[in-house]
Amino acid sequence: MLKKVKCLHCNTNMLYIRSEKLQLGETGLLMGHLSNLVSGALDVDIYTCKECGKIEFFQTESNLDTEDIAQKECPNCGETHDFDYAKCPFCKYDYYA
Repeated sequence: MLKKVKCLHCNTNMLYIRSEKLQLGETGLLMGHLSNLVSGALDVDIYTCKECGKIEFFQTESNLDTEDIAQKECPNCGETHDFDYAKCPFCKYDYYA
C-alpha cells in the first residue's frame, strides 16, 4: 500500500519509486562478515522529491509486523542490538578487534 508522503525539506509531495530489498550487515573483501550471512535483507519502499532531490526509505508493511532482524547482546555492556553491527552502538565494543 503506497503512502502519501510529504518531503520534510520542501513540503512537496514525494513520488514512489519502487520497493527494494536492502542488504543488512557489512561487506568485506571476499565473503563479508559472518553477521552479513545471518542479518538478511530489509524490504523498503523508496520515495523521492522532484523539487529538492531528497530520497526517503520506509519499511514495507510486512516488515512492521515482524522482528526479522537478528539481535545480539553485547558482552561488554549487556545492551541488545541488531546483529549486523561490527561495534556495539551503545558502548562501541568492537566485535572484530
